[in-house]
Amino acid sequence: MGEVFYWLFNMSIAASLTGIVIALVRRFRRIPRRVAVILWIIPFLRFWFPFGIGSRYGLMTLLSRFTTRTVPVYEGTLVSFSFTNSLMAANSYFPITYKVDLLAGIFEIAAVVWAVLAGAIVIAMAALCFATLSELKTADRLRGRVYLSHKVVSPAVYGIFRPRIVIPASASDSADFDLILLHEERHIRRLDNLWRIVAFLTAALHWFNPLAWLFLKLFLSDLELACDESTLSRLPADEKKRYAHALLNAQENKTLFASAFGGAKIRTRIEHILSFRKMTAVSAVGSAIFAAVIAYVLLTNAA
Repeated sequence: MGEVFYWLFNMSIAASLTGIVIALVRRFRRIPRRVAVILWIIPFLRFWFPFGIGSRYGLMTLLSRFTTRTVPVYEGTLVSFSFTNSLMAANSYFPITYKVDLLAGIFEIAAVVWAVLAGAIVIAMAALCFATLSELKTADRLRGRVYLSHKVVSPAVYGIFRPRIVIPASASDSADFDLILLHEERHIRRLDNLWRIVAFLTAALHWFNPLAWLFLKLFLSDLELACDESTLSRLPADEKKRYAHALLNAQENKTLFASAFGGAKIRTRIEHILSFRKMTAVSAVGSAIFAAVIAYVLLTNAA
């Protein structure tokens, strides 16, 4: 089990490096949040998978000149796979032979602590998730998958495979009801609740890494802003102010596992909404190329 934690720790280091890059890139205002959300997949992949394709032009190739090394897994004529090895605490791998015998005991103990706390966090999250879903029991169906409830304070999407939109009963006759439904429908179409669960599980797996929790916070913020963008792209330009006004009327919701209409910092979202511009074909292609280049640089290992 100590070997598992050894590679997990290496994965966490590699993911932290790529996550820092994404956190810096997302600060550029010209980058749409829909693109930023896609870029967050890069550190998530690093958190979950220890290996990568070899390349001479990646971030890990640059770092390998100073500190990070790679452990070859497969070397072919066209493609090679390797593990990122930032710790460099072993003389050989598969199985690991540590440079100092004491390290074997340290990693075994650390692995047990990691497994116990990761399991406890996952159980706590699952309990909170089921408690959140229990709010559906008292909700009344309005139509289709739209429900009204006296317990919720903000519209939100609950569930993943059979998602339901739950709206406060007091908002059923709101003039902004159509905008609320459109926003929540976009959450469903984008599978945002599924991405939220994946993000929380990633943070739970790497609970010992404070950057994992910071990346989770930034990702959830970008997820909500990306949904705003997706909603606005389907509205006439003159509807931006009405959408912003509807958001102001919604109270901030701290529900972790449900995509809420008011579930992010209101001021940030208002500013983002009012400055929103629809993507043109040229900007969409440019964003796709930019995301592909960033993914190639950050996901590849040293050849």
